[in-house]
Amino acid sequence: MSSDNGKVTEFTKENIDLFLKELAKEYRKLAGKKMPAELVIIGGASILINYGFRNSTTDIDAVIQATSGIKDAINIVGERYSLPYEWLNDDFEKTDSYSPKLLQFSKYYRTYSNVLTIRTISSEYLIAMKLRSGRQYKNDMSDILGILSEHDATEQTITIEQIKQAVSDLYGAWDTLTEISRDFIDNVMKDKQYKELYRSTREKEKETRKLLIRFEKDYPGAAKQESINNIIQNLREKKR
Repeated sequence: MSSDNGKVTEFTKENIDLFLKELAKEYRKLAGKKMPAELVIIGGASILINYGFRNSTTDIDAVIQATSGIKDAINIVGERYSLPYEWLNDDFEKTDSYSPKLLQFSKYYRTYSNVLTIRTISSEYLIAMKLRSGRQYKNDMSDILGILSEHDATEQTITIEQIKQAVSDLYGAWDTLTEISRDFIDNVMKDKQYKELYRSTREKEKETRKLLIRFEKDYPGAAKQESINNIIQNLREKKR
């Protein structure tokens, strides 16, 4: 998706492949064909690659394993296509959803220019990451429902046991998740109305985001991550 001035504002399945292909070409020019690189795509971009229920994401989060030349290649492609600043980044490594075991539980996607290998996170491991993040104002909870729904439709049903194992694999134990995330997944796995829950949850996320944006305007900098759930609960109660 592009804005009126031609700047790309969102990434889709189609343009992600284009930009990764261009990135591989530039990286090969800078680092040479004997310096392979590997990216593990996570988050919204991983959902776009593996599933069909989302149309876009605003950036590409990744675990980057490459020489320093990859940063230069990212900037070159970004400037060429008027992409957002840090359109591909590893900032999520500073968040709770990061795990050093992500590479181990990732799966191969494709290789570009015989030098850049792309891996992604999918199924129960992507759900585990979304539960760990557990943001009620983003796409985390609706993404979980979308993943469950698509797997259910293809009779490759994901079980609660698989999800619990994935959480343990990445983060050590089930109780490393917040109570909100544990209750959420327990309830939706019992209900199994994934499609219906997806729609209502996505609308709730959008409304929550609007409430937080208004709150931030009134109280700049007050919405800290450690208190965000309490703020959301208070805002919803006031709205009711």
